[in-house]
Amino acid sequence: MKGPWWQILEGFGMNLRRLREAEGMTQLELAMRAGVDAAEISRLEQGRRDPKITTVVRLAAGLGVDAGELVRDLRLRPEA
Repeated sequence: MKGPWWQILEGFGMNLRRLREAEGMTQLELAMRAGVDAAEISRLEQGRRDPKITTVVRLAAGLGVDAGELVRDLRLRPEA
């Protein structure tokens, strides 16, 4: 069973992928622009990794967005 934080990680990953694709970038292109390993970006997009705040800021810079865009609308929802 997944813990309550999986919702946050999954949502972050969805935001990251949406923003990356909106810029027409591959994971490798974002990795090069942000200085973050492409495998790490893949894990983040899949919700399998909890990013450090420094990683969030680097990804935002690579995407040309405010870091807040990556965490937009993230909140815990009560489990059923």
